[in-house]
Amino acid sequence: MLIQICEDHVQFTESLDNLSFLKRMNRCWQDHCRQTIMIRSIFLFLDRTYVLQNSLLPSIWDTGLELFRTHIVSDSAVQKRTVEGILEQIELERNGETVDRSLLRSLLGMLSDLQVYKDSFEERFLSETNRLYAAEGQRLMQERDVPEYLHHVSRRLEEENDRIVSYLDQSTQKPLISCVEKQLLGEHMTAILQKGLSTLLDENRVTELALLYQLFSKVKGGLPTLLQFWRDYIKSFGGEIVCTPEKDKDMVQDLLDFKDKMDNVAQSCFARNETFINAMKEAFEAFINKRPNKPAELIAKYVDSKLRAGNKEATEEELERILDKIMIIFRFIHGKDVFEAFYKKDLAKRLLVGKSASVDAEKSMLSKLKHECGAAFTSKLEGMFKDMELSKDIMIQFKQYMQNQSEPSNIELTVNILTMGYWPSYTPMEVHLPPEMVKLQEVFKLFYLGKHSGRKLQWQPTLGHAVLKAEFKEGKKEVQVSLFQTLVLLMFNEGEEFSIEEIRTATGIEEGELKRTLQSLACGKARVLNKNPRGKDVEDGDRFNFNNDFKHKLFRIKINQIQMKETVEEQVSTTERVFQDRQYQIDAAVVRIMKMRKTLSHNLLVSELYNQLKFPVKPGDLKKRIESLIDRDYMERDKETPNQYHYVA
Repeated sequence: MLIQICEDHVQFTESLDNLSFLKRMNRCWQDHCRQTIMIRSIFLFLDRTYVLQNSLLPSIWDTGLELFRTHIVSDSAVQKRTVEGILEQIELERNGETVDRSLLRSLLGMLSDLQVYKDSFEERFLSETNRLYAAEGQRLMQERDVPEYLHHVSRRLEEENDRIVSYLDQSTQKPLISCVEKQLLGEHMTAILQKGLSTLLDENRVTELALLYQLFSKVKGGLPTLLQFWRDYIKSFGGEIVCTPEKDKDMVQDLLDFKDKMDNVAQSCFARNETFINAMKEAFEAFINKRPNKPAELIAKYVDSKLRAGNKEATEEELERILDKIMIIFRFIHGKDVFEAFYKKDLAKRLLVGKSASVDAEKSMLSKLKHECGAAFTSKLEGMFKDMELSKDIMIQFKQYMQNQSEPSNIELTVNILTMGYWPSYTPMEVHLPPEMVKLQEVFKLFYLGKHSGRKLQWQPTLGHAVLKAEFKEGKKEVQVSLFQTLVLLMFNEGEEFSIEEIRTATGIEEGELKRTLQSLACGKARVLNKNPRGKDVEDGDRFNFNNDFKHKLFRIKINQIQMKETVEEQVSTTERVFQDRQYQIDAAVVRIMKMRKTLSHNLLVSELYNQLKFPVKPGDLKKRIESLIDRDYMERDKETPNQYHYVA
């Protein structure tokens, strides 16, 4: 009876515009709910006892909902208008207009309570959303640049999340957000990265890169795609730094700056994602080794420039930081022996000329190299330091020895004793030394060999230097010069003027070296000699005389030897020495493996060699070394299987 009365009451017909219709519908629903609650209160006893005892009977509240669903919402025209009205309001809001959110919340709550939300509204809503964002994604990808587009996507996602909180049912969140992400991001991932990643990285747009990472991490396959593009960008940008010979001068600094920049992106934008950091390391290793040897050589020279005295730009802490960064780049290099050769050459110069900025920094760099490459790598470099320290001790003993001599010398001699295997090889040069120097050399030789019998001393005039006392019109000065410069200047004690030929005959200095020496004395800043005819370069036939009018504000003047720019030949010879060492190492490794295994196939031998050798090597080079060892009877081919080798004891 109660159901019948209520049913007669629930009636709804109206022809209004969409918004008024929605408001009317909402009012009707609110009235119905209020009245149902009132009826439930009146018939509370009936609802609590009779209905509960009969499990087949619905409660008064459920009955009320059922009536509303049957008579009003199930009417297809009413349902269609309600859903379309709601969708229209949402579309208006998406286009930036203000709508009555509480009205939408109430109506969508009604659909949920009546259990028709999913079928009547959600499917239509998601398909409309899909259509809207598919079109918007296509359009904006054409019209906007990537940073703008990313901010737009982020804003859209915020708006949709806000809609869920404000009036949509919670169950819609997942499909709605994934629909927006798919249409605005998933469909355009490659296009976004092709169009904008390089620019964002070039311009270091940290905020947008962080946003890009955050958005791509939400989409299926987003991060792997970003990872690939990031790796390719590093390889291409880094490859340009390394493979452009015109930029060699700045290569190492550019690499350090680039590494800092990429580290910062990985840390602050890509959430320190391990995969991204590892991909960056792989990319660096790939492009640095695109151009063999040169980066290793330039890194060694860069370290030299930082460790040399006169490098005022860095405090000790900064220097330490720079060396740490250099080691990171050094790690990526395959042919570390090239670095060692150039580093050794520069270290020798720093130690012998006393040009090292700080012994602590030198030792610190050595310990870093030792930690990175093992003790074998640094043993020679450490030997160089030991030589310098031992030389100091020997010189203290030699000074005491000289004091006990019957005829003390008026020349003070300091000798650095260098162990040949540790230091770079220097070409010996015979020059004519003054008798006093020769005599002193002999005295030292007697002293040294008396302490260390069985050793052989070879003097290196190219590395020597001296301090000369000189008298000019202005007064007495001291001149700090190389041994070659010394030999030239001492001639002017014997005569006023000499031709280049006379100087060459008297000193025995090789022609190129002599011209550079004379140029430093007669054409540099401190001109202690005059040259006739005047000019910047020294030519055959030039004559030289002592410049008595020489003036200088300092008492002790250092006259730099004209540094032969490290010539291409010198660079090539250092690199060739490295290759020569590599040949010996390959030979030794082959013999070592064959001695242990006795018989081995070519492929197994090659793979074993790759495991043992610490530098990059081509299969062709290995084949040549194996052939050479066969020719020298260290091993032989199998008569039956030419691909098999036997060790020859």
